Amino acid sequence: MYAIPLTENAELRTLEPWQDAEFLAHIDRARSHTDPWIPWASRSTDLESAHATLQSYADKQAADAGRIYGIWRDGVLLGGVMFVRFDAKSGTCEIGVWAEPAGEGNGLISASVRHLLAYAFGERGMHRVEWWNSAGNARSRAVAQRMGMHLDGTLREQSLYKGVRHDMEIWSLLAHEWSGEPKSA
Repeated sequence: MYAIPLTENAELRTLEPWQDAEFLAHIDRARSHTDPWIPWASRSTDLESAHATLQSYADKQAADAGRIYGIWRDGVLLGGVMFVRFDAKSGTCEIGVWAEPAGEGNGLISASVRHLLAYAFGERGMHRVEWWNSAGNARSRAVAQRMGMHLDGTLREQSLYKGVRHDMEIWSLLAHEWSGEPKSA
């Protein structure tokens, strides 16, 4: 198994379809906290749908169009990061994140995003990394700001969640703006 150490007791690893039961247990713990922000959280409600979520990212990875990674601390899945979209031809990708409450506030998300930025810019030569978040998600906005991203704009009432329209912010970081050393967490 391949893992990237984040701290002495936390690591970043690819999430794969065979981990569907562990993923479902994690999403069940995280659901009320992540459901408003991550569309697949409300769709991953049983083993079959959790497997389908992970399979969709395995398919994206095989097509070089996206990837999903989990963050484990002390052997427990607490959250993750993903390339929601990855378009090597255009040089643009989008990073997304999520965590259950036990995975927040300790820098694991920021450390993981730094690894995805290093991969996108350093290994894959991407030109632009995007970050989309609901305008109501202050924690997500804070991560974008810590990474040195710039607010490109707000799409008013772009996202529909449980019958209510939400504004979406779009942040970006360009290759020449990234120093390889984003602001600390």
